[in-house]
Amino acid sequence: MLSAQDNELLTRVGPGTPMGELLRRYWTPALLVKEVPEPAGDPVRVRLLGEDLVAFRDLNGRVGLIQENCPHRGASLYFGRNESGPDSTCGLRCPYHGWQFDVDGKCIDMPSEPPTSTFKDRVQAKAYPTHESGGIVWTYMGPADKMTPFRDFGSESLEPAHRSATKLHTSCN
Repeated sequence: MLSAQDNELLTRVGPGTPMGELLRRYWTPALLVKEVPEPAGDPVRVRLLGEDLVAFRDLNGRVGLIQENCPHRGASLYFGRNESGPDSTCGLRCPYHGWQFDVDGKCIDMPSEPPTSTFKDRVQAKAYPTHESGGIVWTYMGPADKMTPFRDFGSESLEPAHRSATKLHTSCN
């Protein structure tokens, strides 16, 4: 039986915890592809390794996984609009002040700033890279310089009819 201290060490996976930092070094299943099926669809809430995130598929078909709360005033991007932005860009627009973020977390539009302003270039939402494989959206949440290439488990070349991905929620410590 584990001591309370060892149990705490092994079960806490939030940012900055030893186990959380270890698990972030691997590609992790984030959600099913069918949960973000169409471009410009509604965002989906995802809680992963102690972080509240939002997943969405932009108009170009790319899946984004970014922090749920807007870096400006903390409004939930879950209620944001998935739409096109200026200069053929696209992403989630915050419902509070209209700041828009792409799948990489970059602020691509601030309606309250003049078009020549560079302020938006200094704003970044926390975002994680994603990869679709086998009906699952995978993400890497660790340091960018430690990221390994995604390892295909043999499902990328399969036809959709020959693969199946499911999700099961289990409450545990």
